[in-house]
Amino acid sequence: MLTSKADLPSIPSKRYFTISEVGELAGVKPHVLRYWEQEFSQLRQVKRRGNRRYYQHHEVLLVRRIRELLYDDGFTIQGARQRLGMGDDSERPVTAQEVRAELESILEWLDSGIGKNNKSVTLCFS
Repeated sequence: MLTSKADLPSIPSKRYFTISEVGELAGVKPHVLRYWEQEFSQLRQVKRRGNRRYYQHHEVLLVRRIRELLYDDGFTIQGARQRLGMGDDSERPVTAQEVRAELESILEWLDSGIGKNNKSVTLCFS
């Protein structure tokens, strides 16, 4: 098997990859990929005819990232999961309304104590 990230081949531009192709592109064996599918919920391959697994380009990149975390950086499965932001909301997109609410709560906190004697700060959103 390949020993470092630099040894990995470039990813061809095609829509779907078989499990053996992904294994070659990421430097891991297919049974390892099947195990990672169980451990990393972000890794969602498509199953088609005969229950065959097919991966898309972004999943090949994710497999490479998982490999890098586990093999090169020395993370455990649990550590790699945390590093990828699984199990928490850190990867969830933040809406403008959530940002505004957070900023307004900060302004209320400042006005309640520290900012009482200072000039008021006004937020303008378009």
